[in-house]
Amino acid sequence: MAQLVELRSIDVVPDEERHGTAFSQFTLWLGANLQITAVVTGALAVVFGGDVVWSVTGLLLGNLLGGAVMALHSAQGPRLGLPQMIQSRAQFGVRGAVVPLLLVVVMYIGFFASGSVLAGQAVGELTHTDDTTGIVVFAAVTAVTATVGYRVIHALGRVASAVCALAFGYLAVRLLDRADTSALLHDAHFSLPMFLLAMSLSASWQLAFGPYVADYSRYLPRTTSTKATFWWTLSGSALGSQWSMTFGVLVAATAGEKFLDSQVGYVVALGGTGLVASFFYFVIALGKLTVNVLNTYGGFMSMVTSVSGFRGQRRLSRAGRAAYIALIMVAGTAVALLGKDSFLSSFKDFLLFLLTFFTPWSAINLVDYYLIAKERYDLPALTDPGGRYGAWRWDALAVYAAGLLAQLPFLATSFYTGPLVDPLGGADISWIVGLAVPALLYWLVARRRTVVFPAPERGADPTAAEPTAL
Repeated sequence: MAQLVELRSIDVVPDEERHGTAFSQFTLWLGANLQITAVVTGALAVVFGGDVVWSVTGLLLGNLLGGAVMALHSAQGPRLGLPQMIQSRAQFGVRGAVVPLLLVVVMYIGFFASGSVLAGQAVGELTHTDDTTGIVVFAAVTAVTATVGYRVIHALGRVASAVCALAFGYLAVRLLDRADTSALLHDAHFSLPMFLLAMSLSASWQLAFGPYVADYSRYLPRTTSTKATFWWTLSGSALGSQWSMTFGVLVAATAGEKFLDSQVGYVVALGGTGLVASFFYFVIALGKLTVNVLNTYGGFMSMVTSVSGFRGQRRLSRAGRAAYIALIMVAGTAVALLGKDSFLSSFKDFLLFLLTFFTPWSAINLVDYYLIAKERYDLPALTDPGGRYGAWRWDALAVYAAGLLAQLPFLATSFYTGPLVDPLGGADISWIVGLAVPALLYWLVARRRTVVFPAPERGADPTAAEPTAL
């Protein structure tokens, strides 16, 4: 057990501890997306007014576009051997990175809570208790699994990808037997706002993985192909999410109020009753466990990164790991218990809210890594506020703020609608603006103060090259 529990946290993974292949990213992200919350996300496209054909099309486009951005983050892991958000210090400063990090922690807690609501229903049915007990039990199991760490997380992904693929394949067959697919496919009425809503739902789903996706590729050998990491991550995440979301679209289009009243109950009832129903409750809990462990592990990493920027901490004890994870669990469980009765309405706004804050971060991170730093960072400087990247990089923080503000005129949520939404027919294109504007601004700003890393000798560690200031 001692060897199974992960020792690394925010420190660099040395080459002698690297293992695995890029294919591990496919199984992990397939398993993480074949789950009930992704089903609900797809269903929202129909619940809020879309038809089947254009909802599925919009979701597919959003999954591919958002998934490509997410997979570009994943490809950073083998190269640097670092958790995703530590890399933000190169853009925002060792302490300035705390700004997006605080929002990332909020995201993890929110996804932990939303996942616990649906998984709690399944666990409550399995244990013959109630939703509240199910949420608490599920949260505890999630925390224990996240504490063990990287190897168990990937093993869980492999199991979930196989079990959930079989289960959702069977459920899809059962659903198509009940549905009048011909009528659904012929009832296609294109609406730009609804099409863009579907795109936004799936794009936000994918982009929300961005702040932690490299956490699960950082143990891959440094020689792992960047293209292989990118394509296996994208294919697993896009396939799993599109599969689940398409299923959600069909469920919402055929079940209506029955699905809205009990998302978990309706999906399980498609499979059967008795022991068969128990199996599908288990499948739902397993799928949610996979992704909730990612949220918990990522939240713990982000909290440690935030604190260490001010304390200069580079390693974390097992007791410290357990304490941070417990904080995530307690906060996420509290939010789940408070919001379990208004899940659908709050979850849609939560997804779009996340999209507003994380598209500028993704744009800045990717432009810096691929275009400015050319995939090389001064790793020791990432822990030194007095080093190359400084404590606060105000120009990057200003670009991030500009990226946030640029989205507001195009944003459409229940609590705020921008002035340019109506002229666009009610369409929300804020996430597109949130990627394009900060990407351009950051490129203009950062190229003036960048450092040049000389090309390393053949076979050398590319992250260890001595940088030369311009």
